[in-house]
Amino acid sequence: MGPKVRAVALHLYTASGAALAFLATMEICAPAPDPRRVFLLLAVAVLVDATDGPLARRWEVKRWLPAIDGRKIDDIVDYLTYTFVPLLLIWRMGWVPEPGLLWVAPALLASLFGFANAGIKDEAGGFFLGFPSYWNVVAFYAGFVHRLYGPGVNAGALVLLAVATVLPIRFLYPNLTPRPWRTPVIVGAVLWLGVMLCLLPDYPRAPGWVAWLSLAYPAFYIWLSFRLSRLPRSRPA
Repeated sequence: MGPKVRAVALHLYTASGAALAFLATMEICAPAPDPRRVFLLLAVAVLVDATDGPLARRWEVKRWLPAIDGRKIDDIVDYLTYTFVPLLLIWRMGWVPEPGLLWVAPALLASLFGFANAGIKDEAGGFFLGFPSYWNVVAFYAGFVHRLYGPGVNAGALVLLAVATVLPIRFLYPNLTPRPWRTPVIVGAVLWLGVMLCLLPDYPRAPGWVAWLSLAYPAFYIWLSFRLSRLPRSRPA
């Protein structure tokens, strides 16, 4: 496969996330939506997003296909799969109080400005600036929270995280995490994704303690983000 063909194939691979977002939206709009199918589609989108960047750098896609802005494709797809679809699901399932738009809109707008911020990614240091719009994760736990504690807790969490999205707080960029932490972060993320998939069959009826235990990795990620962000300058080796 020639380098230009490979570059085109990679852009199509990234763009496939839009099709996954469309399928997830179709499920959300169904008369009786099944959030498990939505999360499964979003999980595939995460895997695509986690692998297309390293492949793009390895295959020098910018060099061989400079007319196509892969980062713009990635940002559009990420907004759909990390923000729009998950928040649409939260609204559709009634996991926040009515009117749902009141609680979802701040997250939609904050993330939109986050994606438009040219300095949102500190690739040299290995950080995102602000909460990195992991609304797919928020939506996954929103189902458990709604069952256990009601919609009010979800509403508060959405507002707080929307504010955190536009604050100058640094969160680790998993693929560019400074060494020697990159491997634990990536391996931990893969294992955590496996745990979340194991919770899907009975979602959201799994025992509360299991859902709380699955938050061990997000807690580690947040702790490590704050720890490394306090260093004078953290760079990948």
